[in-house]
This record gives sequence, C-alpha cells and structure tokens, in this order.
Amino acid sequence: MNKPDFSFEKRLWKRGFITVAGCDEVGRGCFAGPVVAGCVAFQGEALEPQTVMINDSKKMTVKQRELASFWIRKNALSYGIGKASVTQINKLGIKKSTEIAFRKAISNSGKKIDYLLVDAFYLPYVKGLRRKKQTPIIKGDSKSFSIAAASIIAKVYRDNLMNKIAHKRVYEKYCWERNKGYGTLEHRKAILKYGISRMHRKQFVESFISNYLHPTTNP
Repeated sequence: MNKPDFSFEKRLWKRGFITVAGCDEVGRGCFAGPVVAGCVAFQGEALEPQTVMINDSKKMTVKQRELASFWIRKNALSYGIGKASVTQINKLGIKKSTEIAFRKAISNSGKKIDYLLVDAFYLPYVKGLRRKKQTPIIKGDSKSFSIAAASIIAKVYRDNLMNKIAHKRVYEKYCWERNKGYGTLEHRKAILKYGISRMHRKQFVESFISNYLHPTTNP
C-alpha cells in the first residue's frame, strides 16, 4: 500500500521554497459540529518517522492518529489549527466556512509560509499565497506527507472537541462521542426522534429530513 511521502515537498524545497506547508480539513460532510482545518510544515531535511504512521487520517485507528498527532506537534517546523463554527456554516455555507477554517489554520501556524499544498482545491484570499504558490492535489492526504499530517492533527482536534460536546446533557442523545457528528444511522434516528440542536447544520439536516419524508422515486 502506497503511503504519503515528501515527494511534492522535496521538489519545492529544491526550487528554493523553505516553508512548504500542507493543509487539509475534516468534518466537511458532518451533520453537526464545526469544520476544522490543519496546516503543517516540516523542515527541508525532515525524515519520515519509523515509529508512527502518517497517512490519510481516515485510514488510521484512533490510537494511531493520537500517536501521530503527538509526533507531528513535536517534530513539525510549524503547525496550526483553524475552525469555522456551526453558526458560520449555517450563515455562510460549508464552502466559505471551510475556507475560513483553512485561513485560520495557516495564520495560527505561526510561520510565514512560502508555498502551500492543499487537498483537492486552490484556497482563495490567502495573503502572499496566490495560485502560483499553491498546488491542489487530488487525494492529497494519501500522497503528500504534509497534507496527511494536517489531516491527522485536524482530525484528532475535532474528535476530541466532539467528544467533549457529546457529554453535555443537552447533546447526549445524539451519541457524538461515537459518530463525531457524521450522519450515521444512529445519528439520523436521533434527529428524527428529538429534532435538531444548536450544534446541527440546518441545511444538511433539513435536506436529510426532506428526503426522508418525501423520498424521490424513479419513474
């Protein structure tokens, strides 16, 4: 199985870009909770670890992600986390909110980034990082080490946040400690039984309820 490596980063380091960062988001398709982005940059002489796994966070276990997140935070040149709230998602939509989370992650990394590797798409309105200094990579978290690292720290951060929110009495019935706000069968049944909360993304949930109550049928 192929794993992400520093191939993209090495080509950019050779071109003189010192701080090459990878960015990725988690929670974009959830029914509840914020969308969270990570931004990670490594030094030019960085080596892939032998003791922890760095991969697309969706392909890793909880324990693997936690160990990897600790290693990344300890060994990265810089890293940052950014999030967009449910309020922002409900007001602005998921696309603009995801871009907000990305820009916050970049800003919170604490370093001037020379070049950006992004999972799937260009990121607009980032000071000093126009399109000529960005490379969107389809399935980047399976190809670029830095993007994979960003996906891991974002996933661990968001999962911990959802675990914390899940144990508040008003949200216990949605079982977010297990589904993390994604639209699992368990979560969908809870929404139909109890309705939505202030942590739910209205457009996402209303679309689900509409399809449930008025399913489309093929002629």
